[in-house]
Amino acid sequence: DIGDIIRGKDLFLGHKQRKIQLEERLKTMFENIQENNYSTLKALSIDAVREYWWALNRDQVWNAITCKAPDNAKYFRGTCGGDARKPSLTQNNCRCKGDQVPTYFDYVPQYLR
Repeated sequence: DIGDIIRGKDLFLGHKQRKIQLEERLKTMFENIQENNYSTLKALSIDAVREYWWALNRDQVWNAITCKAPDNAKYFRGTCGGDARKPSLTQNNCRCKGDQVPTYFDYVPQYLR
């Protein structure tokens, strides 16, 4: 998942060298973000900067992924509430009511999803 990749928690099972390259690029990107926002982010570790960036930008990432999705696109499972017995399906290109980002998976470990 993108959130796990950004936050450095992805269980990447692919090519080891590509994972190393991706992590190096992400580290460089977040070091640049930290330098460009030094007064706000100077006390944070790079891992904390990654978490901070994701918390601030996940709605924009979600919008970028879904805004041009076809009308018949469906999120892979029910979300956005429903009742206690069954969840409702997302409508409007996988978005929840009011364009809320479905974040209920953000902090569930990847191996449990």
